[in-house]
Amino acid sequence: MITSHQNGGPGYVTEDPMGPENGTEGPGSGAKLQQRERAVDFPPGDRVVGTVSSMVQGSRCSAQMERMQQYQEELRRKREEDANKGKHEIDLNASLRLKKLAQNPAKTGIDNPTFEAPEAGKETKDGSPLPGGDTAQKLKLELEDLLEALRRVQSCLVDTQSQADVALVLGMLHKEDFQNAFTIHSAVTQQMQPRGSPPLPLTAQAQGLCLEVQYILQSSQHKEGVELSNLLTTPHLQALIQAHDRVAEQELEPDPEESVIQYMGETVKLVRLEKAGDMPLGATVRNEMDSVVVSRVVKGGTAERSGLLAEGDEILQINGVPVRGKNVNEVHDLLTEMHGTLTFLLIPSSQKKTPPHRETVMHVRAYFNYDPSDDPYVPCRELGLSFRKGDILHIISQDDPNWWQAYREGDENNQPLAGLVPGKSFQQQREAMKKTIVDRNPDSPGKLWCSKKNKKQRKKTIYNPSSNVDYSAHDILTYDEMALYHQPANRKRPIALIGPPNSGQDELRRRLLSIQPDRFATAVPHTTRSPRIHEKNGREYHFVNRLAFETDDAAGKFIESGEYDRNLYGTSSDSVRQVINSGRICLLCLHTKSLRVLWSSNLKPYVIFLAPPSQERLRTLLAKDGKNPKPEELKELMEKAWEMEQAYGHLFDTAIVNSEPETAFHELLRLIDKLDTEPQWVPSSWLC
Repeated sequence: MITSHQNGGPGYVTEDPMGPENGTEGPGSGAKLQQRERAVDFPPGDRVVGTVSSMVQGSRCSAQMERMQQYQEELRRKREEDANKGKHEIDLNASLRLKKLAQNPAKTGIDNPTFEAPEAGKETKDGSPLPGGDTAQKLKLELEDLLEALRRVQSCLVDTQSQADVALVLGMLHKEDFQNAFTIHSAVTQQMQPRGSPPLPLTAQAQGLCLEVQYILQSSQHKEGVELSNLLTTPHLQALIQAHDRVAEQELEPDPEESVIQYMGETVKLVRLEKAGDMPLGATVRNEMDSVVVSRVVKGGTAERSGLLAEGDEILQINGVPVRGKNVNEVHDLLTEMHGTLTFLLIPSSQKKTPPHRETVMHVRAYFNYDPSDDPYVPCRELGLSFRKGDILHIISQDDPNWWQAYREGDENNQPLAGLVPGKSFQQQREAMKKTIVDRNPDSPGKLWCSKKNKKQRKKTIYNPSSNVDYSAHDILTYDEMALYHQPANRKRPIALIGPPNSGQDELRRRLLSIQPDRFATAVPHTTRSPRIHEKNGREYHFVNRLAFETDDAAGKFIESGEYDRNLYGTSSDSVRQVINSGRICLLCLHTKSLRVLWSSNLKPYVIFLAPPSQERLRTLLAKDGKNPKPEELKELMEKAWEMEQAYGHLFDTAIVNSEPETAFHELLRLIDKLDTEPQWVPSSWLC
């Protein structure tokens, strides 16, 4: 079994998916730790990458082979021409008498062994068998054709080394030992491989893959993407893909490798799987009393592709070795040493199997860090998939609602087996329990057991096991479903710069506006104050009365709003949309509290967090601007940045550490330019 990272030792013995109880070993105990499930053949090392066998032939060899084939074809044509020239000879097929003789049954007689061709079963002087009759004549002609082709190749070559190589090959072909071996090989090949077999299909879900590609390309503006999308929607290609899937389903049926028999009074089945040395089977087992039961079939493994192993099957024997009574670690050690064809004797699961159906891959962004080596609840640590906050996960199976099977983006080629990650509901449930335990523990640092909590705090911390709804979805972040989005050329995504005070977002915005005014613009804000002499309505501000402002604010039309000097100010979503409709990029410097409103709008913002550097570097940068902050002010600024990232980090698309203004400016430009060339992951709700 493999994961993207090899994780530590085994987990804990527990059947409760929520944690240890009733005397179960906990994290601090010194008892021997075991896992509820064990990968049957987890190989050593961080990853196992399946080897892809390939035959690479040099250009020189391929050119010579083409010449040889051409010469062989010329020889055949020459023989045909020679046969046509001999028309003065008797044409046996034109004789009616010979035809009648050929129709009569052959008379029996005594053959003269002196003139017999070598017969099948006879041996040469050195004891090697020779095929007889027409087969021997055919082989002799093929060998002559090969020799003649090599002679012509030798005459065409100019360099000495190539001529010597061909001469060496000709000398080998003339040897009697080689000719005997050639005839033996040809005879065996004809018996063992009477007809070639086509390769097995890789998947029976080509239609699903086609639909997924069409979904990705629906917003593509590239010429190649549009051409591919049109090609995939043609009726002829769709019919071809549908026919492919129907044929592939028949080719991938597991019936030839599965047989049902009777064993010790029970109905069992024999299953044969081919296990490569570097490719795991992709299954976990668990102990139920003395039985060894298949507990999980992992996507991407041999077991999943064959369809012969199912969850709940009890394993009786593996290659004739009984496994009943063995623990999962012994089964793991047994299968690790086995390679090639594995024969499983199984008692089929009594659970009714549902027909296989196409599963749609769900793409999610993780909003928490996960390390399976620190998780006592993961069923099999060897299969646990570690990830960091912000990673994109491709969820390919949700059969187990508590433990999904997933790939991490970028690891699909290096990670043949899917990894286990906590399911969304399961993660929310145990995070709610964790909050409850922390808030109710009088020994928790920074918590007072006797302190008074308001209603909002109680809503976050109270846990009711019977209701299973004891938290707000906004309070506990787990995953958000994502989709790829490529911004259109005429509708640029607004850029929102977020950061603590003195982080430099205002300076970066002003620099972008001054350097490329035709590309960047700001949204015109609204205000209730009176216009000054040089100001024009709709250019510097949208001047409105207080009642109209408050009405629009209550209707949620403002991304952010506030009051200054008894006047109201705000930036509306309509003002941002006007900049977008003009084809320019709208630059926003917002407070973090405004992000939720911007995120829930249909503006599809790209949020960049400007993180401050170290305190010493920040002091130096502020000193260049004539500012001399106190140490406690710098500390407060760093804490403010940390709080912003903890509370709103899931809304950030990326972050820039503003340690050097020039470097930060060029990095900001690079990220903005990338939006035009690369699709970005956005919440799938934005594309509905």
